[in-house]
Amino acid sequence: MARQSPQRPDADEPELDDTDAAAAADEVEEDRPPADRALWEEVRIDPVEIALPSGTGFTLRAYRQARELTPTDVAERDQDDPFLARRQVVETEDDEEVVILDEEFAALSAEEDDEDEEKDAKARRKDKAGASDDEKAETETEDDAEDEDEDDEAGDEEVPVFLTHKGRLLLFKTPESLVTFIRSGAPNDLSQLDSWNELSERLEPADIAPLDEDTYELDLVVENLRGGHDAWDHELLIEAGEIARDLAYALRLPAVLDMLSSGSSLDDLDEALRASVNGGVGGFLGRRRLKKIGAQTASLGWRTIVGKISAVVDWRD
Repeated sequence: MARQSPQRPDADEPELDDTDAAAAADEVEEDRPPADRALWEEVRIDPVEIALPSGTGFTLRAYRQARELTPTDVAERDQDDPFLARRQVVETEDDEEVVILDEEFAALSAEEDDEDEEKDAKARRKDKAGASDDEKAETETEDDAEDEDEDDEAGDEEVPVFLTHKGRLLLFKTPESLVTFIRSGAPNDLSQLDSWNELSERLEPADIAPLDEDTYELDLVVENLRGGHDAWDHELLIEAGEIARDLAYALRLPAVLDMLSSGSSLDDLDEALRASVNGGVGGFLGRRRLKKIGAQTASLGWRTIVGKISAVVDWRD
C-alpha cells in the first residue's frame, strides 16, 4: 500500500513558524481571564504553592496580629522528631536533671545567648547598686512599663499562619484535594480565623491559583547556590528566604529562625542579594559583598533549612 503523504495546509492558510506560534500562545494566555481574587481579598487568606525536593504542593497562608492567633501545637511532632529524640539527660552534682534539646540548635545559639544575658545582668546590677532606694523603685517601674510596651508591640505585630495541624504543614498535590480537605471540616490551625467558615463555603478548585509572588521553589535553592556566585538567581534566593522565615515562625522551628536571624551568615547573604538588585551604588556594594560569601557555606546552610522544613510536611493527595 502506498504511504499517504501528510496533509498540507491550504494554500490560502499561511504556515506559522515557531516565533509566530509562541506569539499566538502568548495572546491566548493574555486573553484568558485571571483567577478571581475577590474571595481571597475578602477572607484575607492566600493560596500558596511550594516546591520541595519531594514534590510540589498547595497550601494556604494568612497574616494576622500575633495576639489573635493560637500557635500550632508542636508537642506531638517533637515526640516523633528524630533530632529531638537524640536528647541527652545529664545529672548534675545536685542530682538535678538538665535536658539538652536539639544539639544542633544549641550549638548555634547557646553560647551567644549566654554571653548576651550575662552582659545584660551585669549592667542591671551595676545600675541598681549605685542608685538610691527611690531611684531603684523608679527604675523598676520603668522596667516594668518597658516590658509591658514590648509585650504590646509583640501582640500587635503581624505574623504568618499557614494551613497546619499539630506542628506540621499540610501540602496538597492538587487544588481538588485541598478544597476537599477545607470543606471536610477537618481540624487545622487556620480554622481559628474569623473568615474560615466563609472560605470553606465558597471555595472552588478553580480559585486555587497562587500569584507569582506566592509561588516558591525551595527545591532549586541548594543547587543554585552550588553553581557559584555568577549563577545565583537573586529573585529565587530572596523569595526562598521570605517563605522560609514565614514557615519557621508558623511551624515553630527555632533552629531555622536562628539560621536566618539578623547577623547570621544567611541573613548577610539575603541583605547582599537585595542590595545587588536595587542598582546604583548600593547594588555595586551588594555585589561586592556577595563575592565574599562562600557558596559552599551558603548551600550547606540552605540544605539544612530545606531539610528541616521538609521534615515537618504532611503530604496530602
